[in-house]
Amino acid sequence: MKDGGGGALLELRGVAGWRGGRLLFEGLDLRLGPGEAAMVTGPNGIGKSSLLRIAAGLLPARAGTVSRADAALADESLALEPRRTLGAALGFWARLDGVSAVPGMEAMGIGHLAEVPVRMLSTGQRKRAALARVLACNAPLWLLDEPANGLDSEGRERLEKGMAAHRIRGGAILVATHQPLHLPDCARVELA
Repeated sequence: MKDGGGGALLELRGVAGWRGGRLLFEGLDLRLGPGEAAMVTGPNGIGKSSLLRIAAGLLPARAGTVSRADAALADESLALEPRRTLGAALGFWARLDGVSAVPGMEAMGIGHLAEVPVRMLSTGQRKRAALARVLACNAPLWLLDEPANGLDSEGRERLEKGMAAHRIRGGAILVATHQPLHLPDCARVELA
């Protein structure tokens, strides 16, 4: 695990994001230590998803530095093989992480769907599956891009419980959202 420096699980210093030939944001500083969280908000197209992808190391920062612990990203990409059953698809990722997929599936209320092919899942079930993958892993840093999209009230409650438990265990969370989420004592990052 790469340490963000000084116990930080994520540290962004002077970060600038660029997409499609235009500057999205610049000079962004953020530090998340164990048990901390930050919520990124702002209008569509402002760079919330790009910021999470920069934090994950999937996009380069246009300027500044990024250091992070091992991270798990849940975004619009499901990253589960559509022809496999849900249990097998989540099991693939769990084996790579050296964990069991069952706790994440149970936490998100989809254990009963283990034998259903991923391609047959509803939008809400697919979102729960993506979140179950994150909940089951051992990554200390969670990067969640619009995690409540497609979730019903029960799914949102399960997500909020999972986030609270992760923080209690010393994990950190960076979440970009338009949806209201209960994330007490989180830092706010408003992109404008």
